[in-house]
Amino acid sequence: MLTFKNILVPVDFTETSTKALDYAMELAKRFESKVTILHAYEVPVFGFPDGALIATADITGRISNAAQQSLAALVDARKSAGLTVEGVLRNGVTYDEINALADEISADLIVIGTHGRRGLARALLGSVAENVIRTAKVPVLTIHGPRES
Repeated sequence: MLTFKNILVPVDFTETSTKALDYAMELAKRFESKVTILHAYEVPVFGFPDGALIATADITGRISNAAQQSLAALVDARKSAGLTVEGVLRNGVTYDEINALADEISADLIVIGTHGRRGLARALLGSVAENVIRTAKVPVLTIHGPRES
């Protein structure tokens, strides 16, 4: 029988990732699963021919604090559902952090939102969901958000 004990939900605080989280919460209710909400971010580094611009400790701290507050708000808003909900904040390459945490918590399923970017936006921003689909060791359920025009 198909069961999901641990569901991992990566979020980027957009409407699309919230939709994926809500879907995961409904699945978790049916399977009495634990839900782990992950936000992974990378500190911006800009490369130039003569060097690189790296974020200061102050900027890095602000990014981390803002992400932690947003993640805590998501977790707190969903704790009333009667499920075990945990938030995890990671700094690193997003899809690598998703896969690493999936291994660490023995996730049975990853539920991730996808923005449906195309063309130049997809080429410049990449697709975290696509990278997760290609590299994950567990099933990945994608929840589509509104398509960008």
